[in-house]
Amino acid sequence: MWVAAFGTATALMNMFFYLAIDTLPLGKGVTIEFIGPITVAALRTRSLRNTGALVLAAIGVVVLGGVELGNEPLGLVYILAASVMWAGYIVMGSRVALGDRGVAGLGIGLLIGGILITPFAAHDAGTAFSSVRIMLGCALVGLLSNAIGYGIDQTTLRRIPIRRFSVMLALLPVCAAVFGFFFLSQTPTLIDLCGMALVLVGVAVQEREEIDRHQEVLETT
Repeated sequence: MWVAAFGTATALMNMFFYLAIDTLPLGKGVTIEFIGPITVAALRTRSLRNTGALVLAAIGVVVLGGVELGNEPLGLVYILAASVMWAGYIVMGSRVALGDRGVAGLGIGLLIGGILITPFAAHDAGTAFSSVRIMLGCALVGLLSNAIGYGIDQTTLRRIPIRRFSVMLALLPVCAAVFGFFFLSQTPTLIDLCGMALVLVGVAVQEREEIDRHQEVLETT
């Protein structure tokens, strides 16, 4: 059950995300999508320092994601839908990661998700199959963004709490903005850079608490 739900959330998250960045800049699209992980982290935050880290990351995301509602309304709808699916991906992905299936749970989930969205992708599939170059590109994207990326996520979710994992995902909008600059000529503004700095500080504050907690445990043992 959890594997099927995880695969469904993962597939829909990807589908809505790619539909969204067809009209939205990559960095800002990923930033808005981060509303999902921020919500998951907020619901699981307990300490004052974690709250501060979450607030800093959230403010940075809001600053970095300054997209006006009127410019790309459909793209915004898609990215918000992807955000909801991202939250589901984290919560259900943790269940799958902590199960006894290992990487098999990830493989089965992705297979179920792939079958689910096949009807939506069938219309454009002919174009991909007609070009070896596009097919190789699709395979590379699948390998890097799904097989390897989600495999790393599953390994990480076995070792750290969902809250910490969710806040650390705040680094993704920063990475997306950097890649958008180097490969898509999407130059960040000064405000965007300030948003990135807030995100990085928020993640650093949270990681500092984790280090302090481990030191306290070691000192008491």
